[in-house]
Amino acid sequence: MPIVQFTPFSSLVQPGFWHELTSLKIDVLRLSDEALPITGSYSVGRSINDRETGNEILLGCNLSVGPESFDNSAHPPSGAFVAKGHFKNYNTIEEFKAADKSVLFTQEAEKIWESIIAKRETSSLSNFLLITYADLKKYKYYYWFAFPAFAAKPAWEIDEPGWKLASDELTNESLSSIHAQLRATPLPFFLVRSGVEIAPVESYSTFFADVPPAEQTIGFVDPSASPASPGWPLRNLLAYLHALYPTTSSSVRVLCWRDAEVPAAGAPWKSRFGVVHAAPPAADAQTKPSAVGWEKNPQGKLAPRVADLAPMMDPTRLADQAVDLNLKLMRWRILPALDLEKISSTRCLLLGAGTLGCYVARTLMGWGVRDITLVDSGRVSFSNPVRQPLFEFEDCLEGGKPKAQCAAARMKKIFPGINATGHTLAIPMPGHPVPPALVDQAREEVKRLEALIDAHDAVFLLMDSRESRWLPTVISAAKGKIVLNAALGFDTFLVMRHGVRASKVREGASQLGCYYCNDIVAPADSLTDRTLDEMCTVTRPGLASLAASTAVELLASVLQHPDGVHAGAPPPNSDPSQLIGAGVLGLVPHQLRGFLAQFRNLHIVGAAYGRCTGCSESVLAAYETQGFDMILQALNDDKYLPHLTGLDKLYEEGQKALEEVDWDVDEGGEDDF
Repeated sequence: MPIVQFTPFSSLVQPGFWHELTSLKIDVLRLSDEALPITGSYSVGRSINDRETGNEILLGCNLSVGPESFDNSAHPPSGAFVAKGHFKNYNTIEEFKAADKSVLFTQEAEKIWESIIAKRETSSLSNFLLITYADLKKYKYYYWFAFPAFAAKPAWEIDEPGWKLASDELTNESLSSIHAQLRATPLPFFLVRSGVEIAPVESYSTFFADVPPAEQTIGFVDPSASPASPGWPLRNLLAYLHALYPTTSSSVRVLCWRDAEVPAAGAPWKSRFGVVHAAPPAADAQTKPSAVGWEKNPQGKLAPRVADLAPMMDPTRLADQAVDLNLKLMRWRILPALDLEKISSTRCLLLGAGTLGCYVARTLMGWGVRDITLVDSGRVSFSNPVRQPLFEFEDCLEGGKPKAQCAAARMKKIFPGINATGHTLAIPMPGHPVPPALVDQAREEVKRLEALIDAHDAVFLLMDSRESRWLPTVISAAKGKIVLNAALGFDTFLVMRHGVRASKVREGASQLGCYYCNDIVAPADSLTDRTLDEMCTVTRPGLASLAASTAVELLASVLQHPDGVHAGAPPPNSDPSQLIGAGVLGLVPHQLRGFLAQFRNLHIVGAAYGRCTGCSESVLAAYETQGFDMILQALNDDKYLPHLTGLDKLYEEGQKALEEVDWDVDEGGEDDF
């Protein structure tokens, strides 16, 4: 009699499985290589007809894994059956190659055998093993499946005429009854009594009691479509019977169930039937036999397979995942508590698209920020591209492109996944009166600025002049936004965060100042009557990138601190190692003043000033109650803000104090020389 040939399982990996593995590796496993439970699924063997030739084409004996395979609570597709397995991912290709695969395979086979002998269960008969290495930079996945199956000694043989149509052995009524029962109670392995009743294989002793051998049939859902060889699950089913029922399983009637649907009238049933024989094992029936089952690669060799997803993936999605990858790697060893989503979801408004604005935008992109809006009123000039990395020579031609829109477009070219927009907008400034004919235009500009600040979480003040920062400072303070300020000197810079308004300061905390809190004069016109060197931002070339990067890192530190915008500032010149209450990224200073000539930074804490023209409650209350009318008055009247905040009284008190000083002048003495 011919020896039974079994069709081995062939792995079918859905692309979604690799995407899910990528997320699992980056966000959960990280550097762990522990084995995890996994599930796959298989269904009855299928075939299709070639439309041109009409020939039947057999589909593979597939075990499929997909994105749901890592979710042990997921249900298999309709008509499919679950196969349980174990998954182990290695951190390097060297570890993957050097893994002791025989040990891993033996361990999996022992689990299957233990479930047979100790638990007398069939639920583990289709267990599998998957080992992988994921090259997440190149999107290449090396993997190797093993489907452990026990080898029978002596081998199983099949009676003539071999595997035949099930309808040649069982009646159409019997097959229809079996189909109905399997649809009502899906069983991957089952018993058939007298051709009509089915039961789980675990009921073998009681179900077949007093049943003649000719009416006992062992059935299984067969993933093979080959007419001459049943699928891989039959090997372990026969091993199960031989181990637990050696005296009654020397001859087994086998039904290979392959009918997902009842065939149409006149069409044959696809299921197969055969009678197999094997002599009882020479050794103890419960001694674990040897096992086979490593999957061969497409070249027919016992070697891993490779899935290269890079050519299949949308380049934009590749870029999106690559940006996140470099950031998420920080959480593997260095900063496990880093909340990257909190940073990437922060909507950032950059007021100023010049040297500072370009560098801030690039650094925000490096942190994975997806929503960035730039505002500027200028156009790209020939002096810009060498200092401002979002512009090129072509952007300067024909009068120059609008800076904000040009910078946003360049950011999308750098990273298509970013939501970058640009707005050309002139921000109204104190000391720059608005003529009556332009009041409506100014009103519209203020309205646009308010809408932009409303729509963002963090505002960067990156303009060239002091007075241009006033209006966004007031609006942002009133709306409770995070405000970062960066300003440049020739070889010095200032980076600071604005504190929250006085009415929002937490109990026991000190209010941090804004950009204007150190001044006792209101912002005024600093742009008129300037020489060429005063009209250009004259700084050491490396200064802007330092200040811009520092400003973005300060924002990241604020976002990662448990108190957020309320985070306290460390005392000036304090020892960081002695401080408590730092965030995930360390300290959250109030102000950083950089001195490039000395290559050092200085931490400064500036308290809020009750008469500040930018963030005092008197200014914010006037803005909230009067709106544009208050702003217009501040723009047109250089005495309005001092009067509103009480600075004018301070000036008067200072002048009066000077007048009351009794200067001691010696008018009659002679010089000592």
